[in-house]
Amino acid sequence: MTTQPPTHDGAPAGASTASAPRRPESPRVESIESKSIDFVPLDERKGSVASLFPLWFMSNANLTTLATGMLGVAMGATFGASVLAILLGVAVGTVFTAFHSAQGPQLGLPQMLQSRAQFGYRGVAVVCLVTILSIVGFNVFNQILAGEVLTATTGVDVPQLWYVVITALALALAVVGYHWIHRTQQWLTLLFLATFGVFSVAAIFVLPLPVEQLGLGDFAWPAFLVQFAGAAGYGLGWAPYVSDYSRYLAPRTSPVAATFYTYAGVFVGASWLMVLGAFVAATFAADASPIAAVAAVAESVLPGSSPWLLIAALPGLVSVITVNIYAASIEGITVVDSFLPLAATRRVRVIACSIVALVGMSGALFSTGDFLDNFGSFLVILLYVLVPWTSINLVDYYFVRKGRYAILEMFKADGVYGAWGWRGLTAYAIGIVAMVPFAVTTWFVGPVAEAIGGIDVALFVGLVVGAAAYLLLCVGLDRREEERVIREALEAGGPASVSFHGER
Repeated sequence: MTTQPPTHDGAPAGASTASAPRRPESPRVESIESKSIDFVPLDERKGSVASLFPLWFMSNANLTTLATGMLGVAMGATFGASVLAILLGVAVGTVFTAFHSAQGPQLGLPQMLQSRAQFGYRGVAVVCLVTILSIVGFNVFNQILAGEVLTATTGVDVPQLWYVVITALALALAVVGYHWIHRTQQWLTLLFLATFGVFSVAAIFVLPLPVEQLGLGDFAWPAFLVQFAGAAGYGLGWAPYVSDYSRYLAPRTSPVAATFYTYAGVFVGASWLMVLGAFVAATFAADASPIAAVAAVAESVLPGSSPWLLIAALPGLVSVITVNIYAASIEGITVVDSFLPLAATRRVRVIACSIVALVGMSGALFSTGDFLDNFGSFLVILLYVLVPWTSINLVDYYFVRKGRYAILEMFKADGVYGAWGWRGLTAYAIGIVAMVPFAVTTWFVGPVAEAIGGIDVALFVGLVVGAAAYLLLCVGLDRREEERVIREALEAGGPASVSFHGER
């Protein structure tokens, strides 16, 4: 394999540090990031774990999230029922994302590179392709909204032009990379609080909801569960690449702290905007577009303010498109490298970012249909395909291998993890198949779901079955060779993740 080997200047958390050279006080930050799927050595680890909060808060504090909160009301749910579904959904979905985030500092690798331990050197490409599809899908919706914002505020109805402008801005930041993305999200958090923070508080007092909207009303399970699944899928949607944005943190970063700041950022940002979305949908026409609904509320709160509020929302949409371009480029490099070994150079990363950006822009250019209907269906499908992966990856990390990985072996097709991880792939397939009878989508309703009145419980089935199948398949797993490689790596001062319970 020609992928540049993960350089290492010390052992990760839990390893003996006797042979590890001292980490410089102020590691150099590249103006344009060169790393993609390669290991991040200790002398390049920097940053505060608290930075994960503004990163994930701002990634969720945007108009696409607001649109997700409109799903329940659009199907006839009251504001009260929608809020309950939103809070429960985000709370459930974000759990998995947050626990994945804690893996980044421990392993120093992108999220899907880590999954080679469960799915194999080549087998991980299956999950990567699903993830890329979901990321590009999100970006299509993000670009449509950003284009609508520019059309509404400028009066220039040329979406093709706006998609090009938005893509160029997002791509530029994605190319610069990890550290500048973190910094930008911190600045944008302040902008958001100064605009949408004031707007949210003012809307509550100026535009009181009808009393009937505050209760559960004529409670309908289908509307509640579509909103729940949409919120849970949104929170869970970051899981396949969340540790891409924590892998530069020092390996002694507390897993509890990484989990907390990620969970808090996603939960607060997503819940806030989704509840605001439910509010504007319940206050005005439930079937209004997100842009029209926000503009109407803004004009009711302060006449003439809607263009300024929409413009203030635009950087958030561009930034989340950036976050997705960056992550999907890493997934794409992982897929290609699994079959055609690549040197993980800066040029390769820039090319991958450009391809992802162009694909997302093309999707926006050729998209048709009603936004909310398509977006709701997309979130449900996304939830289905991601649930078995997240349960398998977390079970492997926290229960099967307990954080012990031979990092260099993840870069070898003939390494201890093999080319095709039959256990992970089999458990993934079992989890997907198990959800089919319980699935509820626009195009298909499973027989079990139909028998129980269209209630969608596929999420819980996929989580339990995927995790249980993987645990059963790992019974009797012989890890002696893997442990030998880990010991040799530690003795040589090379990269190996020993334990998530290591020294702090």
